[in-house]
Amino acid sequence: MSASSLFTPLNLGRYRLEHRVLMAPLTRMRAGEGNVPNELAPEYYSQRATKGGLIFTEATQVTPYGQGYPSTPGIHSQEQVAGWKKVTDAVHAKGGLIFMQLWHVGRSSHSSFQPGGVLPVAPSAIAITTEKSLTPEWQQVPYEVPHALELNEIPGIIEAYRQGARNALAAGFDGVEVHGANGYLLEQFLHDHSNKRTDLYGGSVENRARLLLEVTQAVAEIWGADRTGVRLSPFGTYNDVGDSDPIGLYSYVLPALSKLNIAYLSIIEARGGSGMEIGTPQSVDQLRPFWPGTLILAGGFTGETAGEAIEAGRADAIAFGRQFIANPDLPERIRQGLPLNHYDRSTFYGGGAEGYTTYPRFTDKA
Repeated sequence: MSASSLFTPLNLGRYRLEHRVLMAPLTRMRAGEGNVPNELAPEYYSQRATKGGLIFTEATQVTPYGQGYPSTPGIHSQEQVAGWKKVTDAVHAKGGLIFMQLWHVGRSSHSSFQPGGVLPVAPSAIAITTEKSLTPEWQQVPYEVPHALELNEIPGIIEAYRQGARNALAAGFDGVEVHGANGYLLEQFLHDHSNKRTDLYGGSVENRARLLLEVTQAVAEIWGADRTGVRLSPFGTYNDVGDSDPIGLYSYVLPALSKLNIAYLSIIEARGGSGMEIGTPQSVDQLRPFWPGTLILAGGFTGETAGEAIEAGRADAIAFGRQFIANPDLPERIRQGLPLNHYDRSTFYGGGAEGYTTYPRFTDKA
């Protein structure tokens, strides 16, 4: 098997990609004052842009109340829009496409991030117990019991995503991705471990999926469904989520999203040691029949295993994370079978240029 199948064109919504090696959304915690992308962000993203290739931004909060980590960028102020415009211009100058991932962390936050010091919000008043929270000063503290959203507060959440989508359009992006994975707000509503509501947004699968579908619809009204995607992690346990019947849940969610005619679905495959795994033999392949559209997979792929996934019809494209951090020219390295730079995990989150814009291209080593 070879990686050659990764370098065939792909129609994704209204776009035609020249290859199928995509850059996954990667939190880097390097935003500047006001959670504006820092001055290195245009260089970081443009280093990884290729003609006809697709990049996803790091998760970007749609409201100040949606922030849960230090120095993560937002898309809720005009200063942030201007900062992101420099990024999109830099990527477009390389002939690349860039989608923004829209984010609200929900209960995966701390009152020290919240305007007015209020409690973070969630579907139910259940604290995360499997991890610690960070404060803006990078201190580890226990998660607090969140505020369970009242029914009349939920339209404001949907509106925050809608406005974030408008702002992303103003910042020059090519599309947007709704972050419905990794234990953040939308997945907190989806999974029955974190959602104990008894109203329109809890209980049945249809009710727990309601917010994800309403947010996706709202975003698609701004962008068009053919420039809107969704990311999910059906078997993940990160941030203390999980569902008692993930196949039952997602066999409803995927066809419901398909009816919205969105451009693609991106799914994170569970993998050991990542904090995203779940002790189950169930696999994404069991959900493939429920999604007829374009499917992106992510989760520890190599060039070879990515090519195999494309050839086997398991996916239409593969999103790479850590290897794209360390190899700004990752598509070309995979295409030519070149060795990869090793990533430095200690520079993943926070800091400056080191481990951000300093990884060399293969041609730089000559």
